[in-house]
Amino acid sequence: MDLSERFWNASIDELKEGYVEEGPVWVCLLCGKTLEKGIIYPDHDVLYEARRYMTVHIQREHGSVFQYLSGLDKKLTGLTEHQNRLLQLFYEGMNDKEVQQALGIGSASTIRNHRFALKEKERQSKVLLTLMELLKEKDRHAPSMVEIPKQAKMVDERYNVTEEERQSILAKVFPEGTEAPLKTFKLKEKQKYVVLREIAARFKPGVMYSENEINDMIGRDNPDYVTIRRYLIEYGFLDRRDDGSQYWLTT
Repeated sequence: MDLSERFWNASIDELKEGYVEEGPVWVCLLCGKTLEKGIIYPDHDVLYEARRYMTVHIQREHGSVFQYLSGLDKKLTGLTEHQNRLLQLFYEGMNDKEVQQALGIGSASTIRNHRFALKEKERQSKVLLTLMELLKEKDRHAPSMVEIPKQAKMVDERYNVTEEERQSILAKVFPEGTEAPLKTFKLKEKQKYVVLREIAARFKPGVMYSENEINDMIGRDNPDYVTIRRYLIEYGFLDRRDDGSQYWLTT
């Protein structure tokens, strides 16, 4: 199971924690880091069992689950920039008057109206979530969809891909298998997304790669390997240091 699929399949309680239990390990839902059960992890003269150390990891690397989730693309959160900012200020413990002063808008009663609108959105979300869960039990014709990467920077139609479409695209551009050379990268955006997703699966979470290693794993026999490397970053699959000395998987 890849990280995006694990993230979107997690329950609300699991998302609140930021990690899930998978057999002998705890897995961070935000970056994919795994910690093995039964191992004691030393850190700054403190010994942690695996689950407790996962909370340390989340705090250190991601700030908090709230901070991470509020930083996702607005197409994924369903929040406007203004609503997102309000939630962040509420999370920081500000009262209505302090929030009003921080944003420089309206009055304290204006902020109360925003609180009411957010509560209404919460109620609507609960109803929709319940409806979708009930629908899963009855809808026998819904196609299996490829999960949208949670690190996607701009969610649009290119991510509307069924599993059947994905398999068809891969068969055409990787005629000898997905580990073999890519036939072409002169593709439509949806097809590029499918190809980039497949190439990104070659990289391991938590591993730092040099530019040469990235090029080798993409495949230097493909004349577009430099373009593919750039697209992997633009689509949010990879990130890198400003000087290009190190690359790493973000999914």
